[in-house]
Amino acid sequence: MKKIELLRKDQLAFIIINRPEQLNCFDYESLVQLEEIADEIKLDKSIRAVIVTGAGERAFSAGADLKERRTLNEQEVRRNVNKIRSVFNMIEELPQPTIAAINGYALGGGFELALVCDFRISVEEAQMGLTEVSWAIIPGAGGTQRLSRLIGTSKAKELILTARKITAKEAMDMGILNKVVGRDQLINAAEELAGEMMKNGPMAVTQAKYAINYGSNADLQTGLAIESKAYEVIIPTKDRIEALVAFNEKRPPQFKGE
Repeated sequence: MKKIELLRKDQLAFIIINRPEQLNCFDYESLVQLEEIADEIKLDKSIRAVIVTGAGERAFSAGADLKERRTLNEQEVRRNVNKIRSVFNMIEELPQPTIAAINGYALGGGFELALVCDFRISVEEAQMGLTEVSWAIIPGAGGTQRLSRLIGTSKAKELILTARKITAKEAMDMGILNKVVGRDQLINAAEELAGEMMKNGPMAVTQAKYAINYGSNADLQTGLAIESKAYEVIIPTKDRIEALVAFNEKRPPQFKGE
């Protein structure tokens, strides 16, 4: 059985971290598998949204596999850190919207994985945090940068420098989560959000995501230029014309991603 599984439900893809006995921690092999899956999803235009979750009920992911880390030399540690950083960047840059369905602990690299997703939905009992400094290291897969941009530098420093774990309610109050639900509602809530997006023009969704992602890290004028270029991509598409025709004919549009 693979450590990272890719499942399909029509146009929705599920990435499942499948190491429940290890709290879905990442060893090098699982990172390689995750990289392969991210590359496959990126090139598959039939996939319109992605849900990332962990197997079992205990953890979304508790981060790096520390048992493996104890066996690695310094060069291998650098290899692993570079791999997790590059793989998470790949997931952040997927053209499809991504939803982290947080089913338990999301700690260290597991929390960093949730942060690279566009949306985060959590079960009520989940705990999360960037706890790396308690292991005498720092977040190495973008956590110091993404959390700061999400909740501000002062609050991010407080959480990272104390290695504090927070509850789902606290994360919701800070603006980290989009929604907190009961365990039996988690996947349904993620699928419902994905469904709301998948009914829209797929190329429009990907271009809007692109404009937001790259424009938000630029000054306003640069951001507006990025938005303009993204809009230009949409103008010659068949889906744009289909939306106008469907409106005139008073029927739902049939988008094909063309």
